[in-house]
Amino acid sequence: MHNHPNTLFSSSALALNIFRYKEDLFPVLTILALTILDFVIYFTIDNLAVFFAYYLVMIIPKGIICAWNHHHQHLFTFRNATLNRVLEFFYALHTGVTTHLWRLHHVLGHHVNFLDQTKDESRWKQKNGKKMGVVKYTLVVALTSYTRGFKVGINYPKQMKPFLVFTALTFVIVALLTWYKPLAGIFLFIVPMITSLVFTAYVTYDHHSGLDTQNEFEASFNNLSPMFNKLTGNLGYHTAHHHRQGVHWSRLPELHAKIVDKIPKNLLANSLYYIRNK
Repeated sequence: MHNHPNTLFSSSALALNIFRYKEDLFPVLTILALTILDFVIYFTIDNLAVFFAYYLVMIIPKGIICAWNHHHQHLFTFRNATLNRVLEFFYALHTGVTTHLWRLHHVLGHHVNFLDQTKDESRWKQKNGKKMGVVKYTLVVALTSYTRGFKVGINYPKQMKPFLVFTALTFVIVALLTWYKPLAGIFLFIVPMITSLVFTAYVTYDHHSGLDTQNEFEASFNNLSPMFNKLTGNLGYHTAHHHRQGVHWSRLPELHAKIVDKIPKNLLANSLYYIRNK
């Protein structure tokens, strides 16, 4: 029996209808495919060398997934709350960031306070007023991510509840997976989660460090590399992202074009990686 073209079209339209923006379809399918691969390896392989090699190979891909988790926390991917919670569980396995953690720490914290280094949840300035080095910044932001997110959540109980519930659920599931197959659990989930959380903190150092200003258009470095932005969902348009954080990632280049004349040229670069602020 052959599927009727109209049936295929209706199925595609239905699938896209569950997304707020159709541009999220391919990234989500890619991330879910990597999740399936993780679980295939978990259930079929029991070899330390393979686990370690796979962990090394996946450091960068899972690091890139962190950017997409970030986008999701700003603007939920699905129209359905249950689907969003399921997606966040898979994101957590790759990134170490559970449901609503970045929504509290980043959306309701950093984006509100990034011009005030006494409050910024991702602050780059030390108490003595000097800029942190990248290693110290990375460790501080990574190690305090959950506690700082929790502190923000005290003022946002509706956001705090899913954070607490689904963080606990995620950790319990990971613990069970590790209990059932210790090596697989450690190298496929626990170590990658920790690595990705540290990686996330490391790459955010380049976004604002050293830019001590009250002008939002002078407070972020921007990376205009087409490849970088294709991989990260236009995260390089960082000034635009802070200017209107509710704008979907696919619309950031357009917003950037409207405000680029306000951004100092030294904050614009084109690099496959990012701008190291020295």
